[in-house]
Amino acid sequence: MHLFRIIFKNTFRHKLRASLTILGVTVVILAFGLLRTVVSAWYAGVEASSASRLVTRNSISLVFSLPISYKEKIRQIPGVKIVSYGNWFGGIYIDEKNFFANFAVEPKSYLELYPEYLLLPDQMAAFLRDRRAAIAGEKLAIKYGWELGDAITLKGTIFPGNWEFILRGIYRGRDKSTDETQFFFHWNYLNEMMKISAPRRADQTGFYLIGVDNPDLAEEVSVAVDHTFKNSLAETLTETEKAFQMSFVSMSEAIVVAIQLVSFVVIIIIMAVLANTMAMTARERIGEYAILKTLGFGARYLAALIFGESLFISLIGCTIGIACTFPIAKIFGAVMGTFFPVFHVATKTICLDIAASLLVGLVAAIIPTWRAIEIRIADGLRRMG
Repeated sequence: MHLFRIIFKNTFRHKLRASLTILGVTVVILAFGLLRTVVSAWYAGVEASSASRLVTRNSISLVFSLPISYKEKIRQIPGVKIVSYGNWFGGIYIDEKNFFANFAVEPKSYLELYPEYLLLPDQMAAFLRDRRAAIAGEKLAIKYGWELGDAITLKGTIFPGNWEFILRGIYRGRDKSTDETQFFFHWNYLNEMMKISAPRRADQTGFYLIGVDNPDLAEEVSVAVDHTFKNSLAETLTETEKAFQMSFVSMSEAIVVAIQLVSFVVIIIIMAVLANTMAMTARERIGEYAILKTLGFGARYLAALIFGESLFISLIGCTIGIACTFPIAKIFGAVMGTFFPVFHVATKTICLDIAASLLVGLVAAIIPTWRAIEIRIADGLRRMG
């Protein structure tokens, strides 16, 4: 207890220097936490993937479509439990800056494949009953002030024209990792309009979603699906939902790596700052350490004083930084909601914050401690003048 009291008093003997160092650690822990959360948000789609879902697309590119006639053939493959399908619509709401994910899907099978999208029974029935109906995630509805029954018009980019939908449901996410910023409507509505305006694009789907009986059969089913359509006009590429999501993340892998590097660089910078602070502190007190040695205090006691002060400063900054991370991450997530639909500070990020602050505190104290232990009593007393 006596040692802790001395460490506390030593820390704030130079209040301005200690406060600025703590502020520096706070800012770095805050930056580190936000950067790690951005990286986690990048992989949110991968983390939310189910091992029992497969994605089938055109083997050439996702841009090319697949015939809707493939559905029955896929359904007959052993191990397949359910088949759904859909298209990326790419519509714009009012202005191009209002970007959000919107899909035309076969609603009943799609919602059966994604039980994490929670929809009230009456809203589900209304959505399935009305071919022009659409559902939106809760975050998306709140952002644009949508209510049930509202008419929502999207301007098509891939499918030209103004497309009007009636909002029949607002889903909520079952899990924290569930994306609540998506918009879904009936694939049949899209297909019927294509039959009128562009018949050659009708009866085509962008992807198939396959639910398998057993996740262990995923690879076997994938091979069987692709083998079924081999040498056809539209060959398929089937992969797990996780692999499919990872293919998107890998396109921006350089950005993710850069963010990760920056998050570690800021830790190294604050490590140097805290080491400098501790070095100045130890140099100023070198005479006091010599007196302690004269009185019989050993190297362990001196090490405890210096390491204790360094860790104390680092952990105070860490605590304040973590406390600031949550509200700032919430604001950041609200502003960047459509780009990062799932933006939560993970427990792993907090553990990394604490581990980083402990590492900074320990490393910063090594050299000052070594100097305090190595200096001879006579040399230390001489520096006191």
